[in-house]
Amino acid sequence: MRTTLLIFIAFIANITCLPVFSQKTVYHTKAIHPAVHTIRLRVPEKSYFPPVIKLGSDEKIEISFDIFADETEFLNYKLIHCNADWTQSQLTDIEYIDGFNVNTVEEGELSFNTYRNYVHYSITIPNEQFQFKVSGNYALVVFPENYPDNPILYACFSVYENKVSVPAMVTTRTDIDYNKAHQQLEFSIQYPHHYIQDPRNDLRVHISQNNRRDTEAVLTQPLYVKNNELVFGHTPQLIFEAGNEYRRFEMVNTRYPGLNVENIRYYDPYYHVSLFPDKPRYTNNYTFDQTQYGHFTIRQSDADDNDTESDYFVVHFSLDYDNPLMNGDIYIDGEFTNGQYNEWNRMIYNQETRRYEKDMYLKQGSYNYQYLFLPKGASKATPGVIEGNFFETGNEYLIKVYQRGRQERYDRLVGIGRIFSGK
Repeated sequence: MRTTLLIFIAFIANITCLPVFSQKTVYHTKAIHPAVHTIRLRVPEKSYFPPVIKLGSDEKIEISFDIFADETEFLNYKLIHCNADWTQSQLTDIEYIDGFNVNTVEEGELSFNTYRNYVHYSITIPNEQFQFKVSGNYALVVFPENYPDNPILYACFSVYENKVSVPAMVTTRTDIDYNKAHQQLEFSIQYPHHYIQDPRNDLRVHISQNNRRDTEAVLTQPLYVKNNELVFGHTPQLIFEAGNEYRRFEMVNTRYPGLNVENIRYYDPYYHVSLFPDKPRYTNNYTFDQTQYGHFTIRQSDADDNDTESDYFVVHFSLDYDNPLMNGDIYIDGEFTNGQYNEWNRMIYNQETRRYEKDMYLKQGSYNYQYLFLPKGASKATPGVIEGNFFETGNEYLIKVYQRGRQERYDRLVGIGRIFSGK
């Protein structure tokens, strides 16, 4: 493993010697080293809760990941405080961390009885080494010991202050259609015990659907202001495509196929899981299905420890489609893809089978997924082309309220709101 990382570091070092244009890094949860897999961020005892914890509380963020290797590696991590847009803030380490900002990844365990050898690492924060001083967005950066400028992964989460409340509602009677293809949010920010000097200019509100960054809405101006309350609504930015319920599959053992699995076979050196061919759903009627809003769970039915005894399988996805789409690409989306649109989850059209196909190396468990279409040159993907848009769909909406006064140097996260459609 160490040899693999050192080769990767040498490659990155050569790249960084090339001339580059100055550009701020926008942090996303993602693997940078190809041996890193299955990055997860969890709030213990809060099932499928977004990676957000309250400042000064007992809440923790658990960050875990696997590295394909035969032995453990010496890894460190550090934290970067970010603005609302996930670029690095102006704060120094001592302004946002009480303690040491570079620490050792101490929790590393070898996989047990798996065909694919890996090391499972976990980090729980805050911990004995440090506490958070301020709220806002944070990027955790993991890197090999003595190589802080060569990260192998980023993991992004937020810390909030409970200074404002954010009551919200979702309606399917939107400003552009009525009980058809969209959902619209209305919410208010209530601050009876919190001081906001300039409510029309000091706040920045980010709204995400199912934790997708590409469709996130950003609002700075309320619809109107009343006594200690800002009201937001009736703006195109708060209208979201409704989408469809996530598709699901499960692969928790090798004795029989799980949910939506056509067959499971062993081809040396790995098991291969073929899902039943999917079909476009945009012409269908809406069908309710229990959803986990895109999340996944690692599980092996006979394991004492799911994290180290779950194996990695080659999962074969396929989507029936008569002809390839020429003006964009289809991507597999779910929490396990970390909101990325790249070659790892981009589907390839097979002329012989008349299907879009993709093979992905995934850890055993239960997965939510969907197919998104990304037009060429666009940054926002749509479910409508493949999945369709149905107003009844259950979606999770997260509202994050950031505050920065005229003399302040960072974006405080002063409150959050969370609401579900279809309930």
